[in-house]
Amino acid sequence: MTLTPPSFVIAIDGPAASGKGTLSRRLARHYGFAHLDTGALYRATGRDVLASGLDPGDPDAAARIAAAVDPASFDDPRLREEAVGQAASVVAAHAGVRAALLALQRRFAATPPGGLAGAVLDGRDIGTVVCPQARVKFFVTASPEVRARRRVLELEGRGAVADEAAIRADLIARDTRDRERAEAPLRPAEDAILLDTSGLDADAVFAVARAEVDRRLFTRTQ
Repeated sequence: MTLTPPSFVIAIDGPAASGKGTLSRRLARHYGFAHLDTGALYRATGRDVLASGLDPGDPDAAARIAAAVDPASFDDPRLREEAVGQAASVVAAHAGVRAALLALQRRFAATPPGGLAGAVLDGRDIGTVVCPQARVKFFVTASPEVRARRRVLELEGRGAVADEAAIRADLIARDTRDRERAEAPLRPAEDAILLDTSGLDADAVFAVARAEVDRRLFTRTQ
């Protein structure tokens, strides 16, 4: 089998806590591709807006912050805080913010760091807006109840106290904002493969996705 020429792009979209991040990282490791959690761009923007004392609902201020986001700060544990996640959902609805971050995402996909042969990008609008020509597109979802339980386990694993009912309500509200925003709403691309992870563990999801990627990534030689 021989690899198709670079860059091979895998687009993975879906709501928060659906399992798309776990799947994206595993696919990137398995194939030796670069990985970009595009949600980190928006969370970093939300974090920096809050840290500056600005209003995430102010489109001009949020766009200015987005233009100066530093990818080197993506390991900041504050990006996983609930307040930052909520701010990220708000700033992501602003056209200026999305425009400021779009070019960065497309450059990453077209020329993956380190000269790697492909890239895996996960977010909300990868298959529909950022990389509509991606070779494989997945839309990963799960019920709000399952996603809330996952988030609770994640927070408790970090020693935090979690209110499952409040987290579920926040996820539902965030879904509504993401689906109803005018700019790049959350929705599956027409040619996306739907993966409902509600009743699947991470290994099962990875196996399904890997089989789909293999069908497109490898060409058999005689």
